[in-house]
Amino acid sequence: ATPVTQADREAERAIVEILGRAFPEYGVLGEEFGGRGSTDVRWIVDPIDGTKNFVRGIPLWATLIALEERGEVTVGVVHNPARGDLYTARRGGGAWKNGERVRVSDVSTLDRAFLVHAGLSILREAGHWEGFVRLVDATDRQRGFGDYVGYGLLAEGKAEIYLEVDLKPWDLAAPRILVEEAGGRFTDLAGRPTIYSGTALATNGRLHDAVLALLRA
Repeated sequence: ATPVTQADREAERAIVEILGRAFPEYGVLGEEFGGRGSTDVRWIVDPIDGTKNFVRGIPLWATLIALEERGEVTVGVVHNPARGDLYTARRGGGAWKNGERVRVSDVSTLDRAFLVHAGLSILREAGHWEGFVRLVDATDRQRGFGDYVGYGLLAEGKAEIYLEVDLKPWDLAAPRILVEEAGGRFTDLAGRPTIYSGTALATNGRLHDAVLALLRA
């Protein structure tokens, strides 16, 4: 299990307190303390995405905050204070990193695609190994960058495919809108546009159907 640090709890408590003062009518769904208040309009919070990196002193972790309105994520923020990176996205307003617009790549064939994954053993244990191997064989390069990092690389056009499993809504809400507003596509590994099934596939959009076909073959 992911180590739950004191920093996780204190960060979520501080975030929820600040959001609650500014938007008292909104609910919250958080990793550490669960849900409270309205489920119609609510903040979805992961105080430290990449806790294991954080604990080991690896500067690849971030705070994820998203606003969900009647089931649709409309705002997302991904902040890595260790690296000074801030991603923001608003439905219809584009995706941004440190104030500059980001967009997915225009790579249109799998043999030119950069595939990012969040870990090998977890894909095998979740029953997606055969499909993943087919995807590895079809793509140009493969790298492991878990958590928010894979979505950031995709949104910036530095990778074309990112997949991961064993997920909760707070892992995916902010990254989903970041990917979509950068011009990409987000579904679960079955092709459903949801953050609630526990799996995720994000692509530059052009390759999405081809990736799903390989995963299902």
